[in-house]
Amino acid sequence: MDWPGLMRAGLRGLGLMPEQFWRLTPAELAIMLGAEAGAGPLTRARLEDLARRWPDLPAARAGGPDLLKAAESKDGGGDG
Repeated sequence: MDWPGLMRAGLRGLGLMPEQFWRLTPAELAIMLGAEAGAGPLTRARLEDLARRWPDLPAARAGGPDLLKAAESKDGGGDG
């Protein structure tokens, strides 16, 4: 880790006092320096990509309201 560079960025760039700098966690310092590599806002394209990659389970597998209909269609009806 480049402590001299981080100290320059914190003390000179952000104007922190040394005691403030040393109380920060590395994650806090990264956020303050704008180095947070998190995803941006959820866009329509990103939502569609996530839906393709992680599709919802069919209702029958998830135990949803279509479970009874799915079971009935397999055995030809519900009157057994």
